[in-house]
Amino acid sequence: MNLKMIGGILMILGTSIGAGMLALPVASASAGFVSSAVLLISCWLGMTIGAFLILEVILWLPEDTNLISMVKLTLGKSGQAVAWLCYLMLLYTLLCAYISGNSDVLQNILQACHLMVPRWASTILVVILLGSIVYRGVCSVDIVNRGLMTGKILIYLLLVLAIAPHIHATQLIIHHSKITIVTVMVMITSFGFAIIVPSLRTYFNSNVRQLKKVILIGSLVPLIFYIIWVAIVQGVLPVAVLKQLAVSTHTTTGLAKHLAVTVNSAWMGSFVHIFISICALTSFLGVSLCLFDFLADGLQLKKRGVNGMLVSAITFLPPMLIIILVPGAFIHALSYAGIFVIIILMLFPAIMAWSGRYWKKIEVGEYRLWGGKPLLIIEILASIALIGWNVVHLLIAI
Repeated sequence: MNLKMIGGILMILGTSIGAGMLALPVASASAGFVSSAVLLISCWLGMTIGAFLILEVILWLPEDTNLISMVKLTLGKSGQAVAWLCYLMLLYTLLCAYISGNSDVLQNILQACHLMVPRWASTILVVILLGSIVYRGVCSVDIVNRGLMTGKILIYLLLVLAIAPHIHATQLIIHHSKITIVTVMVMITSFGFAIIVPSLRTYFNSNVRQLKKVILIGSLVPLIFYIIWVAIVQGVLPVAVLKQLAVSTHTTTGLAKHLAVTVNSAWMGSFVHIFISICALTSFLGVSLCLFDFLADGLQLKKRGVNGMLVSAITFLPPMLIIILVPGAFIHALSYAGIFVIIILMLFPAIMAWSGRYWKKIEVGEYRLWGGKPLLIIEILASIALIGWNVVHLLIAI
């Protein structure tokens, strides 16, 4: 495996393993570990199939094209309009979750320094500090992200080794049958790496063999990391505590504090806080950069000067105001993002592949995902079922 393939895998890891990882053991507490592991594998399978379908479809187009171009080719202008809307909603919703997580972390840091600030102030500070990195461009984000990713993986391994001896096996084998739509949506959102497949295609110069390996390995590593992380957290913290954290306005820092108390180590508590902070930071940087570039391109505005400030305002102000008004939106925002992840990265890829293969008879390249029509039908029906379940849940909650 060459350095370029390792770099591609790290891109997928950076997209997948972020702030959503913090929500997994909390959101899945009512399901229990065994059910959570089965659900994680199922969500991984559905999202990875979607990623390979995106790879198939993107290879029908020239390099440097994206999801919107794929939809336009296969589903026309009406499909393109829906894709635009869902894409924007997905990125805004994810940004809401990551602003919430980072403001929680910042507020906790300030309190440790004996600086008492209201939640709205920490939210504004987060947007200003991290937004300035995004405004400076992809090079700045890349440099910051490399260091953060290295630290994230090392600290994750350290936490696993330190917390594992405190696991109570009985907590992992206790059966819980309550599987909620929030649990499933958070898991699906945690596998939303397929959004970077078009970029990987360009990065690897359409080398199908390398792309297939990178997507498969890059998706399997987060799955393993997630299952281990859920086992550790659910094995050391009681279900009642995790359920309480799920509705807390301080989900991220609350999780860190409970883990530190359980391990009974001050330095380990610091590492938990650092890990959570890095996860929230990398997620924020990746999503906000994607949204910033998407809006600049779509609105045909330059990324510097007055136009750049306008794009920054459109990028950060809406989610910032939402988090100020609804401070405990971390878990809920991730669950709502799951709807758009399903549409963009599961439903649309399957429909696009069907349209290109069987309706428009597009001349396919050297790669076609196995499974034929049955696989596409299963992917489409699973997507519609999940979307329907979510809509029913939202209607009941009103």
